[in-house]
Amino acid sequence: MGLGVNDFRIRHVAVPLRVGAGLRILHISDIHYVPGQRKKFAWLQSLAELKPDLVINTGDNLSHPDAVGEVLEALEPLRQFPGVFVGGSNDYFAPTWRNPLRYFRGPSKLDAEPESLDWQRLFSGFESSGWKNLNNRTASLTVAGQQLSFSGMDDPHIGRDDFQGWPASGGTEQTPGSAQAHSAEAEPLRIGVAHAPVSAALDTLAGNGAELILAGHTHGGQVCLPGGRALVTNCDLPRSQAKGLSSVQVPSQQLPGGQGPGREVPGRRAEPAREVPLHVSAGIGTSRTAPVRLFCPPEATLIEVQHKTT
Repeated sequence: MGLGVNDFRIRHVAVPLRVGAGLRILHISDIHYVPGQRKKFAWLQSLAELKPDLVINTGDNLSHPDAVGEVLEALEPLRQFPGVFVGGSNDYFAPTWRNPLRYFRGPSKLDAEPESLDWQRLFSGFESSGWKNLNNRTASLTVAGQQLSFSGMDDPHIGRDDFQGWPASGGTEQTPGSAQAHSAEAEPLRIGVAHAPVSAALDTLAGNGAELILAGHTHGGQVCLPGGRALVTNCDLPRSQAKGLSSVQVPSQQLPGGQGPGREVPGRRAEPAREVPLHVSAGIGTSRTAPVRLFCPPEATLIEVQHKTT
Protein backbone atom coordinates (compact mmCIF):
# COMPACT_ATOMS: atom_id res chain seq x y z
CA MET A 1 0.00 0.00 0.00
CA GLY A 2 1.21 3.49 -0.75
CA LEU A 3 2.50 6.33 1.34
CA GLY A 4 -0.04 8.05 3.61
CA VAL A 5 -3.10 6.38 2.14
CA ASN A 6 -4.38 4.70 5.33
CA ASP A 7 -4.21 7.67 7.71
CA PHE A 8 -7.98 8.08 7.61
CA ARG A 9 -9.55 11.15 9.22
CA ILE A 10 -12.98 12.61 9.94
CA ARG A 11 -13.32 16.30 9.11
CA HIS A 12 -15.98 18.14 11.12
CA VAL A 13 -17.56 21.20 9.49
CA ALA A 14 -20.34 23.50 10.66
CA VAL A 15 -22.34 25.24 7.93
CA PRO A 16 -24.88 27.99 8.73
CA LEU A 17 -27.90 27.67 6.45
CA ARG A 18 -31.40 29.12 6.17
CA VAL A 19 -33.08 25.93 7.42
CA GLY A 20 -32.05 22.48 8.61
CA ALA A 21 -30.30 23.33 11.88
CA GLY A 22 -29.08 20.13 13.53
CA LEU A 23 -28.98 18.10 10.31
CA ARG A 24 -25.85 15.90 10.15
CA ILE A 25 -24.61 15.09 6.65
CA LEU A 26 -21.79 12.63 5.99
CA HIS A 27 -19.94 13.51 2.79
CA ILE A 28 -17.91 10.68 1.26
CA SER A 29 -16.06 10.77 -2.04
CA ASP A 30 -13.30 9.29 -4.16
CA ILE A 31 -13.04 5.92 -2.45
CA HIS A 32 -11.17 4.51 -5.48
CA TYR A 33 -11.51 1.00 -4.11
CA VAL A 34 -9.18 -1.84 -5.07
CA PRO A 35 -10.03 -5.41 -3.95
CA GLY A 36 -8.19 -6.40 -0.79
CA GLN A 37 -7.95 -2.93 0.77
CA ARG A 38 -8.92 -4.25 4.18
CA LYS A 39 -7.96 -1.18 6.23
CA LYS A 40 -10.05 1.02 3.98
CA PHE A 41 -12.87 -1.56 4.10
CA ALA A 42 -12.94 -1.57 7.91
CA TRP A 43 -12.77 2.22 8.14
CA LEU A 44 -15.61 2.66 5.66
CA GLN A 45 -17.76 0.30 7.69
CA SER A 46 -16.92 2.18 10.89
CA LEU A 47 -18.34 5.42 9.48
CA ALA A 48 -21.83 4.16 10.31
CA GLU A 49 -20.94 4.73 13.97
CA LEU A 50 -21.28 8.46 13.28
CA LYS A 51 -25.01 7.88 12.76
CA PRO A 52 -25.49 10.60 10.14
CA ASP A 53 -28.95 11.76 9.13
CA LEU A 54 -27.91 11.68 5.48
CA VAL A 55 -25.05 10.32 3.36
CA ILE A 56 -23.93 12.15 0.22
CA ASN A 57 -21.55 10.22 -2.04
CA THR A 58 -19.90 12.35 -4.73
CA GLY A 59 -18.46 9.55 -6.84
CA ASP A 60 -15.27 7.80 -7.97
CA ASN A 61 -15.99 4.75 -5.83
CA LEU A 62 -13.95 2.37 -8.01
CA SER A 63 -10.37 1.93 -9.10
CA HIS A 64 -10.48 -1.67 -10.34
CA PRO A 65 -12.83 -3.77 -12.52
CA ASP A 66 -13.43 -6.26 -9.69
CA ALA A 67 -14.11 -3.71 -6.94
CA VAL A 68 -17.89 -3.35 -7.09
CA GLY A 69 -18.80 -6.19 -4.72
CA GLU A 70 -16.39 -5.12 -1.98
CA VAL A 71 -17.40 -1.46 -2.29
CA LEU A 72 -21.05 -2.32 -1.80
CA GLU A 73 -20.16 -4.53 1.17
CA ALA A 74 -17.90 -1.89 2.70
CA LEU A 75 -20.67 0.71 2.41
CA GLU A 76 -23.44 -1.64 3.54
CA PRO A 77 -23.64 -0.17 7.07
CA LEU A 78 -23.87 3.36 5.66
CA ARG A 79 -26.46 2.26 3.12
CA GLN A 80 -28.88 1.81 6.03
CA PHE A 81 -29.09 5.60 6.24
CA PRO A 82 -30.83 7.90 3.73
CA GLY A 83 -28.46 8.85 0.94
CA VAL A 84 -27.90 10.34 -2.49
CA PHE A 85 -25.09 9.84 -5.00
CA VAL A 86 -23.55 10.90 -8.28
CA GLY A 87 -20.95 9.15 -10.41
CA GLY A 88 -17.40 10.12 -11.22
CA SER A 89 -15.25 9.22 -14.20
CA ASN A 90 -13.67 6.34 -12.26
CA ASP A 91 -17.05 4.76 -11.68
CA TYR A 92 -17.42 4.48 -15.44
CA PHE A 93 -13.83 3.90 -16.58
CA ALA A 94 -10.74 2.29 -15.06
CA PRO A 95 -7.77 4.55 -14.35
CA THR A 96 -4.56 4.32 -16.34
CA TRP A 97 -1.05 5.37 -15.37
CA ARG A 98 -0.18 9.00 -16.03
CA ASN A 99 2.95 10.97 -15.43
CA PRO A 100 2.13 12.99 -12.26
CA LEU A 101 3.74 16.07 -13.82
CA ARG A 102 0.99 15.97 -16.44
CA TYR A 103 -1.45 17.48 -13.93
CA PHE A 104 0.54 20.71 -13.87
CA ARG A 105 -0.37 21.21 -17.52
CA GLY A 106 -4.10 20.99 -16.92
CA PRO A 107 -6.96 18.62 -16.02
CA SER A 108 -6.69 14.96 -16.98
CA LYS A 109 -8.58 13.57 -19.98
CA LEU A 110 -10.08 10.20 -20.83
CA ASP A 111 -8.04 7.80 -22.89
CA ALA A 112 -9.20 7.23 -26.45
CA GLU A 113 -10.46 3.73 -25.55
CA PRO A 114 -10.94 3.60 -21.76
CA GLU A 115 -11.71 0.32 -19.98
CA SER A 116 -15.35 0.33 -18.86
CA LEU A 117 -16.31 -0.53 -15.28
CA ASP A 118 -19.54 -2.08 -14.03
CA TRP A 119 -21.16 1.17 -12.95
CA GLN A 120 -24.62 -0.27 -13.60
CA ARG A 121 -24.15 -2.85 -10.85
CA LEU A 122 -22.69 -0.24 -8.50
CA PHE A 123 -25.50 2.26 -8.99
CA SER A 124 -28.13 -0.47 -8.80
CA GLY A 125 -26.68 -1.54 -5.45
CA PHE A 126 -26.91 2.00 -4.12
CA GLU A 127 -30.46 2.42 -5.38
CA SER A 128 -31.56 -0.92 -3.91
CA SER A 129 -30.66 0.53 -0.51
CA GLY A 130 -32.85 3.55 -1.12
CA TRP A 131 -30.09 5.98 -2.09
CA LYS A 132 -31.26 8.47 -4.72
CA ASN A 133 -29.42 8.55 -8.04
CA LEU A 134 -28.71 12.22 -8.82
CA ASN A 135 -26.88 11.78 -12.12
CA ASN A 136 -28.56 14.58 -14.09
CA ARG A 137 -31.59 14.06 -11.89
CA THR A 138 -33.44 15.72 -9.06
CA ALA A 139 -34.89 14.23 -5.90
CA SER A 140 -36.76 15.18 -2.76
CA LEU A 141 -36.24 13.68 0.67
CA THR A 142 -37.48 14.35 4.16
CA VAL A 143 -34.62 13.66 6.56
CA ALA A 144 -34.75 14.21 10.33
CA GLY A 145 -37.93 16.20 9.79
CA GLN A 146 -36.29 18.49 7.24
CA GLN A 147 -37.46 18.74 3.64
CA LEU A 148 -34.54 18.61 1.22
CA SER A 149 -34.41 19.22 -2.53
CA PHE A 150 -31.48 17.88 -4.54
CA SER A 151 -30.18 18.65 -7.99
CA GLY A 152 -27.32 16.50 -9.20
CA MET A 153 -25.04 16.42 -12.19
CA ASP A 154 -23.24 13.52 -13.77
CA ASP A 155 -19.50 14.08 -13.87
CA PRO A 156 -18.65 17.51 -15.35
CA HIS A 157 -15.01 16.45 -15.66
CA ILE A 158 -15.87 14.25 -18.63
CA GLY A 159 -18.74 16.32 -19.99
CA ARG A 160 -21.62 14.21 -18.71
CA ASP A 161 -23.32 17.03 -16.76
CA ASP A 162 -26.80 18.28 -17.66
CA PHE A 163 -28.55 20.46 -15.07
CA GLN A 164 -32.20 19.41 -14.60
CA GLY A 165 -33.49 22.10 -12.26
CA TRP A 166 -35.09 21.28 -8.92
CA PRO A 167 -37.99 19.16 -7.70
CA ALA A 168 -41.20 21.12 -7.29
CA SER A 169 -43.82 20.56 -4.65
CA GLY A 170 -46.46 18.06 -5.62
CA GLY A 171 -43.99 15.67 -7.20
CA THR A 172 -43.42 17.54 -10.48
CA GLU A 173 -40.02 18.68 -11.65
CA GLN A 174 -39.11 22.36 -11.51
CA THR A 175 -36.99 23.27 -14.52
CA PRO A 176 -34.42 26.08 -14.65
CA GLY A 177 -36.11 29.46 -14.51
CA SER A 178 -39.54 28.12 -13.48
CA ALA A 179 -39.25 28.85 -9.74
CA GLN A 180 -42.28 30.38 -8.09
CA ALA A 181 -42.23 32.45 -4.94
CA HIS A 182 -42.80 30.69 -1.62
CA SER A 183 -42.13 31.75 1.93
CA ALA A 184 -38.57 31.08 3.06
CA GLU A 185 -39.82 28.79 5.83
CA ALA A 186 -41.82 26.65 3.41
CA GLU A 187 -38.99 26.20 0.91
CA PRO A 188 -36.98 22.96 1.22
CA LEU A 189 -33.23 23.27 1.63
CA ARG A 190 -31.66 23.08 -1.84
CA ILE A 191 -28.48 20.99 -2.13
CA GLY A 192 -26.47 20.72 -5.34
CA VAL A 193 -24.29 17.65 -5.91
CA ALA A 194 -21.59 16.94 -8.51
CA HIS A 195 -18.40 14.94 -8.69
CA ALA A 196 -15.96 17.44 -10.17
CA PRO A 197 -16.16 21.06 -8.93
CA VAL A 198 -15.81 22.52 -12.39
CA SER A 199 -16.60 26.24 -12.32
CA ALA A 200 -19.34 26.06 -14.95
CA ALA A 201 -21.19 23.39 -12.97
CA LEU A 202 -20.76 25.24 -9.68
CA ASP A 203 -21.98 28.48 -11.23
CA THR A 204 -25.01 26.73 -12.69
CA LEU A 205 -26.01 25.19 -9.37
CA ALA A 206 -25.34 28.31 -7.34
CA GLY A 207 -26.94 30.64 -9.87
CA ASN A 208 -30.10 28.52 -9.92
CA GLY A 209 -30.71 28.57 -6.20
CA ALA A 210 -28.51 25.96 -4.53
CA GLU A 211 -27.93 26.76 -0.86
CA LEU A 212 -25.19 24.17 -0.35
CA ILE A 213 -23.01 22.42 -2.93
CA LEU A 214 -20.98 19.24 -2.40
CA ALA A 215 -18.28 17.86 -4.70
CA GLY A 216 -15.14 15.73 -4.70
CA HIS A 217 -12.66 14.85 -7.45
CA THR A 218 -9.67 16.98 -6.35
CA HIS A 219 -8.31 14.57 -3.71
CA GLY A 220 -7.49 17.80 -1.88
CA GLY A 221 -4.45 18.07 -4.15
CA GLN A 222 -3.31 14.59 -2.97
CA VAL A 223 0.39 15.51 -2.93
CA CYS A 224 0.54 18.83 -1.13
CA LEU A 225 2.97 21.24 0.44
CA PRO A 226 3.27 21.38 4.25
CA GLY A 227 0.04 22.66 5.74
CA GLY A 228 -2.00 20.86 3.10
CA ARG A 229 -1.48 23.50 0.42
CA ALA A 230 -2.60 22.00 -2.88
CA LEU A 231 -0.45 22.20 -5.99
CA VAL A 232 -3.19 21.08 -8.40
CA THR A 233 -6.95 20.46 -8.38
CA ASN A 234 -7.32 18.54 -11.69
CA CYS A 235 -9.95 21.09 -12.78
CA ASP A 236 -10.35 24.85 -12.93
CA LEU A 237 -11.15 25.18 -9.22
CA PRO A 238 -8.64 27.46 -7.47
CA ARG A 239 -6.07 25.57 -5.40
CA SER A 240 -7.19 27.39 -2.26
CA GLN A 241 -10.54 25.59 -2.58
CA ALA A 242 -9.10 22.11 -3.17
CA LYS A 243 -10.63 20.75 0.03
CA GLY A 244 -12.92 21.76 2.84
CA LEU A 245 -15.44 24.55 3.09
CA SER A 246 -15.36 27.61 0.86
CA SER A 247 -18.01 29.32 -1.24
CA VAL A 248 -19.24 30.00 -4.76
CA GLN A 249 -19.93 33.63 -5.56
CA VAL A 250 -23.20 34.41 -7.29
CA PRO A 251 -22.91 37.73 -9.16
CA SER A 252 -24.97 40.61 -7.84
CA GLN A 253 -28.38 41.09 -9.39
CA GLN A 254 -30.56 44.14 -9.66
CA LEU A 255 -33.67 44.21 -7.52
CA PRO A 256 -36.96 43.79 -9.44
CA GLY A 257 -36.98 46.07 -12.46
CA GLY A 258 -33.20 45.97 -12.87
CA GLN A 259 -31.31 45.26 -16.05
CA GLY A 260 -29.57 42.02 -15.24
CA PRO A 261 -26.48 40.75 -13.41
CA GLY A 262 -24.03 43.34 -12.23
CA ARG A 263 -25.44 46.22 -14.26
CA GLU A 264 -25.87 49.50 -12.40
CA VAL A 265 -29.12 51.38 -12.96
CA PRO A 266 -29.49 54.94 -11.69
CA GLY A 267 -31.92 55.13 -8.82
CA ARG A 268 -31.94 51.37 -8.18
CA ARG A 269 -30.13 49.53 -5.44
CA ALA A 270 -28.11 46.50 -6.52
CA GLU A 271 -28.64 43.31 -4.58
CA PRO A 272 -25.34 42.21 -2.98
CA ALA A 273 -23.51 39.19 -4.29
CA ARG A 274 -24.60 35.93 -2.70
CA GLU A 275 -22.19 33.32 -1.35
CA VAL A 276 -23.18 29.67 -1.58
CA PRO A 277 -21.28 27.29 0.74
CA LEU A 278 -19.19 24.76 -1.18
CA HIS A 279 -17.71 21.68 0.44
CA VAL A 280 -15.07 19.81 -1.54
CA SER A 281 -14.01 16.46 -0.10
CA ALA A 282 -10.32 15.60 -0.05
CA GLY A 283 -11.45 12.05 -0.71
CA ILE A 284 -10.87 8.65 0.83
CA GLY A 285 -8.66 6.96 -1.75
CA THR A 286 -6.33 7.47 -4.67
CA SER A 287 -6.11 5.99 -8.10
CA ARG A 288 -4.53 2.54 -7.92
CA THR A 289 -1.85 3.85 -10.30
CA ALA A 290 -0.76 6.60 -7.87
CA PRO A 291 -1.12 5.27 -4.28
CA VAL A 292 0.42 8.19 -2.41
CA ARG A 293 -0.77 11.12 -0.30
CA LEU A 294 1.46 13.79 1.17
CA PHE A 295 0.26 16.40 3.68
CA CYS A 296 -3.27 15.47 2.59
CA PRO A 297 -4.72 12.55 4.57
CA PRO A 298 -7.74 10.64 3.29
CA GLU A 299 -10.96 11.78 4.89
CA ALA A 300 -14.72 11.86 5.10
CA THR A 301 -16.57 14.93 6.36
CA LEU A 302 -19.38 15.22 8.88
CA ILE A 303 -21.25 18.43 8.09
CA GLU A 304 -23.51 19.84 10.79
CA VAL A 305 -26.03 22.40 9.65
CA GLN A 306 -26.43 25.40 11.94
CA HIS A 307 -29.03 28.14 11.95
CA LYS A 308 -27.96 31.07 9.79
CA THR A 309 -28.30 34.44 11.44
CA THR A 310 -28.55 37.53 9.27
